[in-house]
Amino acid sequence: MGPFTLAVDTKSSSLVSSDVSNRKIKNLQLQTKKCFASVSMEEEKPFDFLRILFEGIIAGGTAGVVVETALYPIDTIKTRLQAAHGGGKIVLKGLYSGLAGNLAGVLPASALFVGVYEPTKQKLLKLFPENLSAVAHLTAGAIGGIAASLIRVPTEVVKQRMQTGQFTSASNAVHVIASKEGFKGLYAGYGSFLLRDLPFDAIQFCIYEQIRIGYKAAARRDLNDPENAIIGAFAGALTGAITTPLDVIKTRLMVQGSANQYKGIFDCVQTIIREEGPSALLKGIQPRVLWIGIGGSIFFGVLESTKRLLAAERHPKPTQQSKHD
Repeated sequence: MGPFTLAVDTKSSSLVSSDVSNRKIKNLQLQTKKCFASVSMEEEKPFDFLRILFEGIIAGGTAGVVVETALYPIDTIKTRLQAAHGGGKIVLKGLYSGLAGNLAGVLPASALFVGVYEPTKQKLLKLFPENLSAVAHLTAGAIGGIAASLIRVPTEVVKQRMQTGQFTSASNAVHVIASKEGFKGLYAGYGSFLLRDLPFDAIQFCIYEQIRIGYKAAARRDLNDPENAIIGAFAGALTGAITTPLDVIKTRLMVQGSANQYKGIFDCVQTIIREEGPSALLKGIQPRVLWIGIGGSIFFGVLESTKRLLAAERHPKPTQQSKHD
């Protein structure tokens, strides 16, 4: 009986050891998957939040300015198409009208968005299980959009009034809007803006992040700038097409001024459909998809490149210290 007992113990011990090794392999696989879901899943030091915030602000501001400058004429054409009633003609002069004033708002708005998005995303990825990483990206995108909207909306109101030829300078636009419509005039269409931008930000960043996760898992390496740009273009174009009706509503409410042609979001939708037909809600979809597709390519390409450059500046110091050690 003794040898039999020893044989049973040997098998059980081998089963235990194999079970332990299997658990270790599973843990390693889970850790590998988790590292694809965020910038870093390691325990962060207390000052890491400020670092992530700072790097997000720099990267976001840089990407926002580059995109806005490069694609402003397409955005102007899109705005004029959406603002035109019926078969109104589109003027192709002054396509850069309002760019300088718009950049003054785009820089802080983009910086604030990414500055809020990045740390929020990383915290949520730690709180949510791996299979809910998309929820973390959606939520972080929406929170970043809410924060940036405080700057984005007045900037958008002034920009679109200038694009449609109502004003010739940003300072004059702010002064006239504030004097005739009050401070709330600078936030005209705020509800429709959130209706468009919160889903847009959440969906675009979620699509982008989820494709990157899958791509990195398949390639088993970090993505290069062209790959980030291609994924960004796809995410931007798809999201832009989906949210075009919301963009049309937002544009109509923002450019109506003190005329108050529309009483609100629902009245705007009903009036557009009644007077111009349902297809009017897709006005400007071609330049919008083109603009946001190219913009997504540039934005995410510049964003990831800037984040990598900022991260590279922090690595040489520890490396040099390790060499001395």
